[in-house]
Amino acid sequence: MSSVIDRFLRYVVIDTQSNEESQTTPSTDKQLNLARLLEQELKELGLQNVRIQEGNVYGTLPANSAKTIPAIGFIAHMDTSPDFSGEHVKPQRIENYDGKDILLNPEQNLVLSPADFPELLDYIGKTLITTDGTTLLGADDKAGIAEIMAALEYLTKHPEIEHGKVCVAFTPDEEVGRGADQFDVAGFGADFAYTVDGGALGELEYENFNAAKAIVKVKGRNVHPGTAKNKMINAILLANDYIAKLPPQETPATTEGYEGFYHLHDIQGDVEETTLYYIIRDFYEDSFAKRKETMLNVAEELNQKNGLGLFTVEITDQYQNMKEKIHPVIHIVEKAQAAMEAVGVKPLINPIRGGTDGARLSFMGLPTPNLFTGGHNYHGRYEFIPTFAMEKSVEVILKIIELYAEDRS
Repeated sequence: MSSVIDRFLRYVVIDTQSNEESQTTPSTDKQLNLARLLEQELKELGLQNVRIQEGNVYGTLPANSAKTIPAIGFIAHMDTSPDFSGEHVKPQRIENYDGKDILLNPEQNLVLSPADFPELLDYIGKTLITTDGTTLLGADDKAGIAEIMAALEYLTKHPEIEHGKVCVAFTPDEEVGRGADQFDVAGFGADFAYTVDGGALGELEYENFNAAKAIVKVKGRNVHPGTAKNKMINAILLANDYIAKLPPQETPATTEGYEGFYHLHDIQGDVEETTLYYIIRDFYEDSFAKRKETMLNVAEELNQKNGLGLFTVEITDQYQNMKEKIHPVIHIVEKAQAAMEAVGVKPLINPIRGGTDGARLSFMGLPTPNLFTGGHNYHGRYEFIPTFAMEKSVEVILKIIELYAEDRS
């Protein structure tokens, strides 16, 4: 299983940050550096139909059985989050973790502590890979890539293992919500797939938020403050009125589980015009629709109070809860659950409080639940991953493939 660790350490040092402001595909050329490496490695493993297409890397391991076995896909994304630097990643290996604080960076006195991240205590005696405190690690989702590649390597070295067609893809721009935009579902060739893009050991997910983004524009009128009485309309203050009208108990910091929220993540502006950037999240279609309606109604109420046209709201749907597309083929979740149990991993089936390429792909005709990678604290300097969890992920992938082959015995 050293293959998965070696691959992971090789991949994370390649900077692949995506860029939400870019309109190109992929959003950053540097993602292609990893894409070309993976293309080469897939060819070296003997996969067929290996290609880079619209920034996506595809490959197929042909079936070695005469049985009719479903074609199974495994997908991970190449980009890392724009939220934190992914340049000059220097992974650190912590052997036989003792349960104490880990000094990530002596110069900056940056510490990864179980006082802040108590899940560290679950890994006493295990090997951890951490950052040096100056970048993210990139386990989201280079761990998933390494795990898929290691499973492919194992299959090619053990041709006695019976399997159907295995389809793999590595996508760009998942972190900016465009990972499935150019995905070739028909060319991919799988009957169903799994994204290997989850978190802690055992995570198995087939529900996610319904998602939309909302842009609230507030118009004001700027006048010299010395002569502004009854003339100035301060867009910043009006924007504050809008913020205050939304339920304060329905934000990311105050919700969990199946609870939805409104999330104000950016404000730009001045007295003349101020813009609020929100995301809206909810698991249920009816309450999701009500949230969007609430944002429009608040603008209407404030327009009636302050003057028509001062507030405008533009809402754009982003993705849907994939649950409705997974339920008709729930065997793919049940098989993953059985695979985890067979290799000694306790399945943790929870909703994703976020999005996934799998949600988009499920609505594009490729049902795609999500498997764990083993990583923690994604998108920041405190990211870490236990090596044994990566090894277990490889075992789960191989076991899923094996179980579907056994079904056709």
